[in-house]
Amino acid sequence: MKTFIKVIEIWIPDKERTQLEFGSGLYGGLTEFKHASEKQHFAYDEGLPGKAWAARHPIVLSRFEQSYFKRTSAAQKAGLTCGIAIPIFSGDFLLAVVVFLCGDDQEQAGAIEVWNNEGATDHALHVLDGYYGSLTQFETQSRQIGLPKGQGIPGRSWETAMPVLVEDIGKATEYVRSGDALKAGISTVLGIPFVNGDERAYVITFLSAKSTPIAKRIQIWMPDAEGRQLVCRQSHSKNSNNLAEIFETLTVNKGDGALGRVWLTGMPLITGNQDESYNEELDDLSRMLAIPVIEQGRLKAIVTFLF
Repeated sequence: MKTFIKVIEIWIPDKERTQLEFGSGLYGGLTEFKHASEKQHFAYDEGLPGKAWAARHPIVLSRFEQSYFKRTSAAQKAGLTCGIAIPIFSGDFLLAVVVFLCGDDQEQAGAIEVWNNEGATDHALHVLDGYYGSLTQFETQSRQIGLPKGQGIPGRSWETAMPVLVEDIGKATEYVRSGDALKAGISTVLGIPFVNGDERAYVITFLSAKSTPIAKRIQIWMPDAEGRQLVCRQSHSKNSNNLAEIFETLTVNKGDGALGRVWLTGMPLITGNQDESYNEELDDLSRMLAIPVIEQGRLKAIVTFLF
């Protein structure tokens, strides 16, 4: 299955916490780009990870040529054309930066957007930046609208400070751009809030088509009412099977397996091997990215992408 995202990386502070070094990544068959990336370091405000660190919010780099991107030559050889970086903070201190890299493909339909407001007096979200591939008309329409709290997937994510996943945009009548999204071939939308304690709100949205999904499966995990275990609140996959029923029965303790470690440490995580937090039946979900949603130092949710 082709997925919308080509490469995922996690960059972490080094021992002195003055530079970012390679933590882990998923590269598919792009081994040359992987080798070039593993050797990199980024200072504060340097390269895509360093810029996200300095900006303190998600950023989109829609083209690499003549930009601050440090691996342009290697990216061009790998067919990569844009990047999205999400910094994970605990208070003032950076824990990690998650980077998504995508490539232009006429057969794919999808977009990644960063929405924000201008501060406490601005009561609507607008597109700060985004990657839309060949969806130029949808990009134009998206950049012209504003979404107040509770309206659309970005507005709902802003209001609840929680991830919002809509599996079939055609049935989501409250989604402002549902008609435009369907015309563009988009079927699934995921919104993830970025909460960092200031008055400006940020929401990153992933929009994808059935033919090129964001990932094989997307899940939203949350602590239960007692705060003792993680439970899967929502799970979406292009392929219908019995995995949803399996996930509904799973619970994860803090510190156990990949998800438990994310809950314990607040650090995003990539796993490339079967992890103890899953049953043996889930052996096709061996590659996973888990992103924590943190507010005021507490975990609110974990969003997982399985490839």
